[in-house]
Amino acid sequence: MKSIHNRPAIVETRAQIGHWEGDLLIGAAQRSAIATLVERKARHTILVPIRGGHSAQRVGDALIATFNELPPALRRTLTWDQGNELFHHKRIEQATGLGIYFADPHSPWQRGSNENTNGLLRQYFPKGLDLNLVSDQRLQEVAEELNGRPRACLNDRSPRQLMARWQRQACTT
Repeated sequence: MKSIHNRPAIVETRAQIGHWEGDLLIGAAQRSAIATLVERKARHTILVPIRGGHSAQRVGDALIATFNELPPALRRTLTWDQGNELFHHKRIEQATGLGIYFADPHSPWQRGSNENTNGLLRQYFPKGLDLNLVSDQRLQEVAEELNGRPRACLNDRSPRQLMARWQRQACTT
């Protein structure tokens, strides 16, 4: 496992797009989960359904599929906590090109954007809810709502606006 302390310094500055924070939002009786991914610079949120349990194999498969849908410039790093669900981190790195780093134990502030987003998501998906009952369409709707919300930390722009600006710049270079 690579420690967050070995992560490239540019990640901390939020100056470059493509660096992600991730975690699992766990549902009722710890039998269901959604992977939550938040891009550090734009605060763009992706919600990934984890169907059939949240084993390392299933989480790895879901993250590989999700990240491989993104352009390579959006697949730089992923910072996660030290949960067993990311036991297949080397497989995920090889399949996606991401560098995966792990936060220190009991240090949620090291993935602050993701922790904040998970708090917002609990307004939509309260603890005790069976997340297997949440449709992929509903997950997409919630992610779109969060991504359309202006943020003070983004000078009152939304994650959607920042991602669109990045895409326009990427097309011209």
